[in-house]
Amino acid sequence: MNTFGSNFRCTTFGESHGKALGVVIDGCPAGIPLVEADIQPLLDRRRPGQSDLTTQRKEEDLVEIFSGTFEGITTGTPIALIIRNNDMKTGDYHHLREVFRPGHADFTYQRKYGIRDYRGGGRSSGRETISRVAAGAVAMKLLGYAGVSISGQVIEVHGKISPFEMEAEIRAARDAGNSVGGRVEIVAKGTPPGIGDPVSGKLDAAIAHAMMGIGSVKGVEIGDGFGTSALYGSENNDEMTPEGFLTNHAGGILGGISTGADIVVRIAVKPTPSISMEQKTVTVAGQPAIISVEGRHDPCIAPRIVPVAEAMLALVLADLLLEQLKYSGFSDLRKNKPGAF
Repeated sequence: MNTFGSNFRCTTFGESHGKALGVVIDGCPAGIPLVEADIQPLLDRRRPGQSDLTTQRKEEDLVEIFSGTFEGITTGTPIALIIRNNDMKTGDYHHLREVFRPGHADFTYQRKYGIRDYRGGGRSSGRETISRVAAGAVAMKLLGYAGVSISGQVIEVHGKISPFEMEAEIRAARDAGNSVGGRVEIVAKGTPPGIGDPVSGKLDAAIAHAMMGIGSVKGVEIGDGFGTSALYGSENNDEMTPEGFLTNHAGGILGGISTGADIVVRIAVKPTPSISMEQKTVTVAGQPAIISVEGRHDPCIAPRIVPVAEAMLALVLADLLLEQLKYSGFSDLRKNKPGAF
């Protein structure tokens, strides 16, 4: 599946070493100011080659709006966004034609489709997320009308929480030809209460689905998440006053519906599978082999996954906000004070 959402629908396309990547957004309301400069800042934050701790692939990642706007305003028709590839080094991947990379999707793509794009992983590459970030930037423009803002940060790398320690862990892994994982936290502020549907349309389920759809994400928690298993009910419950909730252990969601408090999401990001250390693997023919992955790869994906996770949370909230608009208008939503009753 390459399409996400029901009301704010996004279909992404393109490969890591293809001519371009992009997204078609269908369902964005008319009348929203939108130009490339609204989208570019988010793309710049995930752009590769900005420090010696990321992949040194040099891409400008400039977005082009191909359709869906007129004189800088959305028309309500499909919005097509294109980001062209320029710095591909396909030759770095020729040695992967006949072998599978441990921890990567090479093996599963080959088994499912009988063919795979070994040039940087094709659609399984982290570069695929650029399309989601572009769509997320449009979703954030929509959410701004409802007073919703989204931000994220890396909170842990390889068990370290100090920024200096995190950088040291990434640098050490890179120098050893290895990689490390981390954790990222994303927060949505100003979400009106009442977003999401009970049972099969839960907001937290939609968020988990979106986050787990990001390559390299292996775990999702909302609010106190896994920590709630060690709490008493009296510790976990968010007590209420006429002014709002006293705490936010629930992470802004109860019964699958937003409470108006901050929506707090954390994701676990696995280490980059492409590493230069020698590892055991098998060939396409099933024969044993030893592999050392060359090329340009991030020693830690967590820092560059932050804008991707922000975008996915924005896409979920935009989609469900439009669902809620079937029952009420924007003016009604904006009357709801976050965190109050």
